[in-house]
Amino acid sequence: MTRRDAVIRRLQAIVPDEAILRQPEELKPYECDGLTAYRRVPWLVVLPEHEAQLVRILKLCRDEKLPLVVRGAGTGLSGGALPLEEGLLVSLARFDRILELDPVGRTARVQPGVRNLAISEAACPHGLYYAPDPSSQIACSIGGNVAENAGGIHCLKYGLTVHNVIGLRCLTLDGEAVTLGSAGLDGPGYDLLALVHGSEGLLAVVTEVTVRLLPLPGCTRTLLAAFPTVAAAADAVAAVIEAGLIPAAMEMMDRPAILAVEDYLQAGYPREAAALVICELDGPEAQVEAEAAAARCQFERLGAFRVQVARDEAERQRFWQGRKSAFPAIGRITPDYYCMDGTIPRHRVAEVLAGIARLADKYGLRVANVFHAGDGNLHPLIMYDAAAGELEKVEQLGREILDLCVRVGGTITGEHGVGVEKLDSMCRQFGAGELRLFHAVKRAFDPTGLLNPGKAVPTLARCAELGGMHVHRGRLPHPELARF
Repeated sequence: MTRRDAVIRRLQAIVPDEAILRQPEELKPYECDGLTAYRRVPWLVVLPEHEAQLVRILKLCRDEKLPLVVRGAGTGLSGGALPLEEGLLVSLARFDRILELDPVGRTARVQPGVRNLAISEAACPHGLYYAPDPSSQIACSIGGNVAENAGGIHCLKYGLTVHNVIGLRCLTLDGEAVTLGSAGLDGPGYDLLALVHGSEGLLAVVTEVTVRLLPLPGCTRTLLAAFPTVAAAADAVAAVIEAGLIPAAMEMMDRPAILAVEDYLQAGYPREAAALVICELDGPEAQVEAEAAAARCQFERLGAFRVQVARDEAERQRFWQGRKSAFPAIGRITPDYYCMDGTIPRHRVAEVLAGIARLADKYGLRVANVFHAGDGNLHPLIMYDAAAGELEKVEQLGREILDLCVRVGGTITGEHGVGVEKLDSMCRQFGAGELRLFHAVKRAFDPTGLLNPGKAVPTLARCAELGGMHVHRGRLPHPELARF
């Protein structure tokens, strides 16, 4: 009996046989997440439905020294859910229940497989909603949002996932349940709740998430401003913040993205614009009207040739549908695209976008920029043709874009995480001291290193080998990352 057969037999004592996927056609859909450049067919996939089953699966992996990857909806964009060559992929898709919704306390307790948007849909009849709204919110799961500390269009005012979650129930590899967070503004001990956010499945398995719900805004105004240059649009974004305004959202798109979106769904974007800014303000009506007028003044002062306020909810939704459809719109005009994710100081946006344009010319590749301008989270979309052998060139361009972000005082990721995609870039972002601390935290939670090995944090030996930041040339993680 092979090891795989032995593991299947043990799993059959925990879950129904149909919850164990082992045939090639069953495993194929799990070979990658949203970063499709990295693929590996899983060894085995199991779909537990209850926490008790999950506890037994974790103990099985501990006893068998079997590494595992826990997967949510698979919308991640850094390869964090990439399967292992000989390991178990645990899908939490069936952990999809809203366990409790408290409209008085303004909280919801949900399982990790619940879709982001489903929380707001359930809360809406009570006049409430869940603020973080990634572009994939119709599909992405809240457990994955915690793993990546996802943001979204409205994170400028309302924060990332970590700012909107007040409690987690997690399982260690030993199957022990731990509760993190509290209903108060602060709690005793270390802030382990924040530590688990963005930990990319390396520390524990989340089984419940308690989120904070907010009242639906009393008034919302959405402005679309078109600019003749990218620099003018970037300056206008900075000017709005400098004027003391805190929009709920402030997004920016350049001309390649504008044209792709207009060809895709006719959102009403001006094709002649070099860049556009979507700015949304919400709150009490008098305040919103005053702030919208002030934002409009800043846009016009800095050269906007068109500033349009959404006339009704339908037009507002159309503005946002265009922004949230930018990725599929780009997908229509290129065989493949690679979505980068870096964060920079807001006042360096114009400089960095000019640098990205120069780098794109250097490599002979097209890049469309769609990003959260208000908080400096860039998402350059590099267009290429994998069939023509262009992926390595794309990775080199991506490396240089992240290098540029670091040079201006930014980071190599804003909300997509490190996964396998940015392991080498971590060597550029952090020194040996920081990496040792990261590994020490990992060992404290997972001494055997079985939870999502080979992701998020490179070894010191790997960084020494690279001599700093270096593009990851293989399709799969380096062998020496197998433990952590």
